[in-house]
Amino acid sequence: MFVTLVILLAAIAVAVPASRYLGLGSILGYLVAGAVIGPSGFGFITNVGEIGDVAALGVTMLLFLIGLELRPHRLWVLRKTVLGMGIGQMLPTALLIAVLVHLAGTGWPSAIVLGIGLALSSTAIVLPMLTERNLLPSVAGRDSFAVLLFQDMAAIPVLALVPLLSGGSVSGHAALVEFVRAVVVIAAILVGGGYLVRPLFRMVGHAKSPEVFTATALLLVVGTAALANWAGLSASLGAFMAGVLVSDSEYRHELQADIAPFEGLLLGFFFMSVGMSADLSLGLHHPGLILALVLALIGLKSGIAFLVSYTRRRMLGPAIRFALALPEGSEFSFVLFAAAVASGALDKPLAGIATLVVALSMMLTPILFAGSERFILPRIVRAKERSVPAFDAQLEQADSEAVIICGFGRFGQIIGRVLNMQRIAYVALDKSQEQVDIVRRFGNRVFYGDPSREQVMRAAGAEQAKVLVIALDDMEASLEVARMVRVKFPHLHVLARARNRRHVHLLMGAGVEAIVRETFFSSLRLTELLLEKLDVPAAQAERAIGLFREHDERLLTETFAIAQDEQRLIQTNQEARDELLDLFESDQSPD
Repeated sequence: MFVTLVILLAAIAVAVPASRYLGLGSILGYLVAGAVIGPSGFGFITNVGEIGDVAALGVTMLLFLIGLELRPHRLWVLRKTVLGMGIGQMLPTALLIAVLVHLAGTGWPSAIVLGIGLALSSTAIVLPMLTERNLLPSVAGRDSFAVLLFQDMAAIPVLALVPLLSGGSVSGHAALVEFVRAVVVIAAILVGGGYLVRPLFRMVGHAKSPEVFTATALLLVVGTAALANWAGLSASLGAFMAGVLVSDSEYRHELQADIAPFEGLLLGFFFMSVGMSADLSLGLHHPGLILALVLALIGLKSGIAFLVSYTRRRMLGPAIRFALALPEGSEFSFVLFAAAVASGALDKPLAGIATLVVALSMMLTPILFAGSERFILPRIVRAKERSVPAFDAQLEQADSEAVIICGFGRFGQIIGRVLNMQRIAYVALDKSQEQVDIVRRFGNRVFYGDPSREQVMRAAGAEQAKVLVIALDDMEASLEVARMVRVKFPHLHVLARARNRRHVHLLMGAGVEAIVRETFFSSLRLTELLLEKLDVPAAQAERAIGLFREHDERLLTETFAIAQDEQRLIQTNQEARDELLDLFESDQSPD
């Protein structure tokens, strides 16, 4: 076992950094390392099952951590996406693959098993791939997660279907037993997560033993997975349910910190076991057939996923990401094929080919996704910018309004909503076509255009407008707008959002007359609430906040002239800090 562990860790130490250095992500490194050291490679490790069971815990822990991030109310919000995107992707994919396999001369039972198995996508591949690039919160990331969650839930009826496809029958008594067992286990997980976990961790916490807390956290994950597996459910689905149920508890962050290190390493072992399990000899004997099947699988699944996403979202970039995240097979495909072979629903040689196709698709997907992120999506964005006019054509027909808002993200939208409440019309500009498309669907009056261009501002009615609000989050972009407006439209009153003190000074230099730091007032308000919680009298807290605000804003104006002189700026700030302390002390003095 020690030799096996040394070989695994050495392969990880070499392959994963090399893969990340090439911009292909760590997943491909694990897969290639497994293929190289496995039975079809150099044969350093021949017993794949030796690490298979342990490696499967990586996927289980991944789903538990995802469950911790999903509060029950957030999961309820996702229900329409889970069902809509999940059924929309899986059902047509499985049907089309099953029909094609049957037309190729395979019987319907085997065709259905292969159709379902190949329609599934890998949670263990997709989620880390998206997380590495910070894409999980994106539209494509949320849609991909919804599909994967639906597939995990679909694992239950799919496994129950396999004995029926083999021509066998399940007695009514046996079916009832299985159903009751599944219901009891689900109830146990729900009750345990809702009523037993908090007292258990509270008791463990009183012991003040970090290692015991970690052991209990691992017991929670492994125990729920084992219960679900015993009931014939997906082990990862059981762990996911447990994660969701304890996500609102006070122990969520501690659980996450304890599980994450194990999840990362075990998930790496899982990917290596996938690489080891691929029978590369089949590829050597039938290279053309295997290559054609892999490309056909990736092309078919990508095409269907693209159509599903684009039809639903009407957004090209997220549709491409969604399509290229899900073309691979799933780790559950291996389980399904093995169960089908055992029950006689699938021939062993056919299962071997399908397993190799799934493994190779898992290896190719990270490469395709990385290539898309580096080469395809940036080109599409630039092509979109070239194909879209310098500004929205509808701007030419737009009425001139008194207010123009430059930038309609989270900051600009709040301004727009308040103006709507006051029935004050405005024109909003944003140079992100994707943002414009999203915001317009909610009925907002926003136009595509770069507000730093004079032509765009004239089309927006800057010559007749009274006030310009610069709500852009990019410092350089906001300065470009301010400088252009000061020269071309000097009659406009300019109000601007600033990221920090330096941004304020730069905007002052550009001639902006009213500047608000984006976090200044919210920070003051939170501080006032904090003082109230500390039993500081409300009048005293309000007075302290007022003194600080007045002093800080005066200091900001005074330091504008020396903003480029770091030494004088430091000295002035130190003097101002002492002055503020004296001011507070004199304010609290009984005299």
